[in-house]
Amino acid sequence: MALKSLKKKRRVQVIALAAVALVVSTALIGYAMRDGINLFRSPTQVSEEPPAANEVFRIGGLVEDGSLVRGQGQQIKFSVTDGGATIPVVFDGVLPDLFAENQGMVGTGRYVNGVFEASEILAKHDENYMPKEVVDALKEQGVYQEHGEGDS
Repeated sequence: MALKSLKKKRRVQVIALAAVALVVSTALIGYAMRDGINLFRSPTQVSEEPPAANEVFRIGGLVEDGSLVRGQGQQIKFSVTDGGATIPVVFDGVLPDLFAENQGMVGTGRYVNGVFEASEILAKHDENYMPKEVVDALKEQGVYQEHGEGDS
């Protein structure tokens, strides 16, 4: 009889230990990913509900025509738009080769004092590609027209 209660006690201990290990591992994964999860916002969403200055997020849209200005050193200023709103962007670094005005882009960074301070800029990789989030944001604003396969 004592052997059965010992097995039962051991089983409860193993289950309790497994539950604690699951909770601890979930907490550690959440803690590790706290900076790795970046929400996507369109320029209209940023202008309507500006995020906190310490929140890292992604913004995407079209680089506004005529807004690209190269500053001192590697500093670049431009505006990103989705047709509904325009957000000024500042980036210190080297832009991707395919970065150009009137083209799709996605940037990661923070929105501080009305300016998006980008830490990373991504550009489209060929003439037909645009990030899905950017296409969705442009469609929402009624700006995006899809091109068929025969269009060039």
